[in-house]
Amino acid sequence: MSAASAAPLSHGLPAVPPAAGPFADTYARLTQALPALTVLCGPPRHGAGWVTGAELAAGGPGLDAFLAWDDEQVLREYGQRARPDVVATFGLHRYAWHACLLITVPWFLARRVPRLPAEAVSFHRETGRMTADVPEFACLPEDPAAALPGARPVADAQGLRVRVRSAVAEHLTPVLEGFRPRMRRGARALWGMATDETAEGLWHVGRLLGEERRARHELALLLPGATAPFAGGAAFRELSGPQGGSWPTRDRASCCFLYTLRPEDTCVTCPRTSDSDRIGRLSAQ
Repeated sequence: MSAASAAPLSHGLPAVPPAAGPFADTYARLTQALPALTVLCGPPRHGAGWVTGAELAAGGPGLDAFLAWDDEQVLREYGQRARPDVVATFGLHRYAWHACLLITVPWFLARRVPRLPAEAVSFHRETGRMTADVPEFACLPEDPAAALPGARPVADAQGLRVRVRSAVAEHLTPVLEGFRPRMRRGARALWGMATDETAEGLWHVGRLLGEERRARHELALLLPGATAPFAGGAAFRELSGPQGGSWPTRDRASCCFLYTLRPEDTCVTCPRTSDSDRIGRLSAQ
């Protein structure tokens, strides 16, 4: 993934091209920063490698085909089969991490929060494309988009944060239930995973946009740690190295199970990874 330099929109809201809709600009900026993901504004697509959020939530053939890709990818990259619950965990991560960006990035860049139920999104993982069909969205009263059909103005920044959490929860609730029988995890563990995808996805994109500090600040307000159904919070903290360096980190509320394939290769935010190990890896980067 390559980073892209982009000017922040925190000091002014973008104009709304009537034909493009209120999210075309922010989704284009997301693709600029994260070329592996292209977001198309429009209705969900079906077949030919596409899967909808609703199909994953249903837990049937659509989910079977989706997880078959992860099963083969694990065998290809690690030379061994993973447990079915590990495959399901990988698959959920790869969907939810991207799906959360459809909501958090427009909020972060333009203070617009799309409502995206599971049936409004489709994903083509081989090409890295997603579709987003936004029936309505929240924004601030002074936003030029507030006069558009589907706009639902809210009073202030706190109201927008409530809408972000609500939109993520609405989208992920049925999807988590679709994956749940295959993952051998309870509701709290699944919502811990949802918390991690919400926090770490925007944190990563904020870093690519050159706005990591602001992303961490916004996420700390969005996920303070007591906002059901999310389990845990953004929980960022600073690490200090022996030579005076400083690096931000957080402890994940869930585990991706990568250690079941490579015990020595834990994520840098995994609770299994010691602070000294994190400092060594982050300073090397």
